[in-house]
Amino acid sequence: MPFTIKPDDALTVDADTVGYLKDHVDTGDRWVLNFGPQHPATHTTLRLVLELDGERIARVTPHIGYLHSGFEKLAEALDYNQYVTIVSRMDYLSPIANDIAWHGAVERLFDIDITPRCKVLRTIMAEVARIQNHLLCVGAAGLDLNAFTGFIYAFNVREKIYDLMDYVSGQRFHPDWTRVGGLMQDLPDEETFKRMVKALIHQEVPQAVKDLESLLNRNRIFMDRTQGIGVLSHDDAVAWSTTGPMARASGVKRDIRKDFPYLCYADNWDGMGAPAVKFQVPITTQGDAYCRYLVRVEEIKQSLFIIEQLIDRIPAGPIDTFADSKVVKPPKKDVYGSIEGLIQHFEIIMSNRGWKPPVAECYDCQESANGELGYFIVSDGGPRPWRVKVRPPCFINYQLMAKLTEGHMLADVPAVIGSINVVAAELDR
Repeated sequence: MPFTIKPDDALTVDADTVGYLKDHVDTGDRWVLNFGPQHPATHTTLRLVLELDGERIARVTPHIGYLHSGFEKLAEALDYNQYVTIVSRMDYLSPIANDIAWHGAVERLFDIDITPRCKVLRTIMAEVARIQNHLLCVGAAGLDLNAFTGFIYAFNVREKIYDLMDYVSGQRFHPDWTRVGGLMQDLPDEETFKRMVKALIHQEVPQAVKDLESLLNRNRIFMDRTQGIGVLSHDDAVAWSTTGPMARASGVKRDIRKDFPYLCYADNWDGMGAPAVKFQVPITTQGDAYCRYLVRVEEIKQSLFIIEQLIDRIPAGPIDTFADSKVVKPPKKDVYGSIEGLIQHFEIIMSNRGWKPPVAECYDCQESANGELGYFIVSDGGPRPWRVKVRPPCFINYQLMAKLTEGHMLADVPAVIGSINVVAAELDR
């Protein structure tokens, strides 16, 4: 069940800020300022055109599309497994979460139920990805306000997470880890995997969170720069379709893992009555940048709790639904080491004799670190999607940039951007 975080000394937006646009926006001279893409807080991929009345922001015009990647269009030229290399480059703060969400949507289209072992491994890595994303967000939230030490606390642990990604997939940054009905490979060694995960959840991440909280939670400068800044009400959060920490910091009690359970968030995930993993959904009501920081920190703790429940319960058995069939590519060792594996690989790649998708369309979503990450897939029965439309949370949340900053001071822009956690690759259209 959701529970409410109650930050002490919570501030509200003062009346001068709220009424500024109404009373003063049409007086005085305007100065047009390009905030980004070269500004450090915009990370070279965002541009805000600000109209300033003194140091007060009168109007904000966000510009997107600085990556020009054409992610959705690329889906039409790649098959359902190849496209995973594209989705992992969307939210590049936690790429493996994109892999899991994409193939979750594909498996809904194919009406595939993955194996219990695959469900547990995907759930563990999805929560590791949530931690990975939130650590950078809360660390950068401090960095954008000149609290460099907090960024180092958070970023150091991400290096350990990259080691784990490298171990399970062979790649540190873009794992491309999932496949239709399973994973690219099983764990190289389960005990080593468990040891690495337990080091993260018992030592490294808890220590980093403790250091961050000690540095920022009651830091007067950090609180003054974030409390009452970028306030989003509950009704506006719903009206603007925000999800994830953005919405939950405004009191919206919605989490896809609870409302539309999947993987190990659903009961009977192992087919033998296993209960869903237990966790709580943190909620605040003030809806400002400080509360969004608090929600993300608490979500890190809840992710640790979820992983703790699963790490010693990884079932045996296959990771691939098609383990005993001839519709998927065989392991590389079989391709290079046996004539049967080579023939099977040739037939699938050259003769298109793999699995056949239905002529249908579907939408499926999962709870990523920034909110609802969904894929709408249209299939014409061929080996590649006919169309793919992505519902990236950052694209939806970023539309609020003008609403959250107009009327504030110029110095408040980095705090608002950091609290939204804009990942520019998700803005690409």
